Amino acid sequence: MGKRLRAGIVYSLIFSFAAALASTPAVAATPLDWEFEVRLNDRKIGYHSFRLSDDNGRQILETEAAFDVKLLFVTAFRYRHKNREVWEDGCLERVQAQTDANGKLFEVRGVRRADAMTVTTRDEQTRLADCVRSFAYWNPEVLSSTRLLNTQTGEYESVTVIPDGEDRVAVGDRVVEADRYRLRTQNGDIRLWYAKETRTWLKLEAPAKGGRTLRYTPLTVPAAA
Repeated sequence: MGKRLRAGIVYSLIFSFAAALASTPAVAATPLDWEFEVRLNDRKIGYHSFRLSDDNGRQILETEAAFDVKLLFVTAFRYRHKNREVWEDGCLERVQAQTDANGKLFEVRGVRRADAMTVTTRDEQTRLADCVRSFAYWNPEVLSSTRLLNTQTGEYESVTVIPDGEDRVAVGDRVVEADRYRLRTQNGDIRLWYAKETRTWLKLEAPAKGGRTLRYTPLTVPAAA
């Protein structure tokens, strides 16, 4: 299917992946939900959902994605991803992710202890820095990061964030004023939109094989937007 697209989510076809309410996002007692319709160019291929909840001051993120790319009624690419992350004080404490990318299986487990995070995949174990962040788009702190953990592959990737102007994003029957950013990776730029006033994550676009674009269109975002 071609080269892997990054951001913690799609292998061989798509790169991606996972804005909340301030520098270290405060999470309400009621979980915060993001639900995106995912399109490849203008063709709907699936969904990606995120739920952020609080557990005694820790943030728990649970996410699930399912994509099916069909050609002439035949599924040419099938993708399933589940991920659970535990965050504290803006740092990743634990992560457990399973991915099936068109039959290629990935598993990533990470645990933070003492002064480092240990990440284990099917192939290797790596010791990383004390405070690690993933491609956690719900958390606007990713915009100040220079390295992010890909929770599909376990790679600790170098990134550069570039402000990319202002825009307006339709969320249901509302239009939200937004700031746009480019998250530059070695395989291309991921475009991100955040609500101007609350910094809530609103939208994502990433390059896909064949000059196409992967689009996350918001169906539901937290009411703070």
